[in-house]
Amino acid sequence: MDTIRYKKILFTNEQILARVSELGKKIDTDYQGKELVILGVLKGSLFFFTDLARAIDIPLQLDMIAIGNIPDMTKSTGIVRITKDVDINITGKHVIVIEDIIRTGLTTAYLLQTLEARKPASIEVCTLLYNPERQLIDLPVKYYGFEVDRSWLIGYGMDSAEYGRNLPFIAELEH
Repeated sequence: MDTIRYKKILFTNEQILARVSELGKKIDTDYQGKELVILGVLKGSLFFFTDLARAIDIPLQLDMIAIGNIPDMTKSTGIVRITKDVDINITGKHVIVIEDIIRTGLTTAYLLQTLEARKPASIEVCTLLYNPERQLIDLPVKYYGFEVDRSWLIGYGMDSAEYGRNLPFIAELEH
């Protein structure tokens, strides 16, 4: 791929970092005195997860989890699998799952169901981008950065064929 083509920048790096700082302060307040674990969902949340972790001042543990498609099955059935599991014991701890974007909510719902079986004290969702219009399942999103529409996006962790994750902003992808 020679270049990434996008229509327009939706959120600049400055806008993203300002919102991440606000989310970090809110999480500090909400989880003061609690044992907190934040779990980044790879790969898309990588930059958001890193910046958010640095914006949270209270002590916390962090880990990553990855969900992958099952070849020849996911497209027709929607079934996914965990390809990198959590290394930290989350039993009795307060967990925030960090996502890059929530569209339908199906993958995140699967992930929450899997993690709830490990008996955390609580489990919440924090996503940088949220599209409630496309949501197919009632998902408790406690924290989100920005609401978006149905556009395909690139940058700040989101990709097109694994390109564009490193862009410091979020843009609408040109098709």
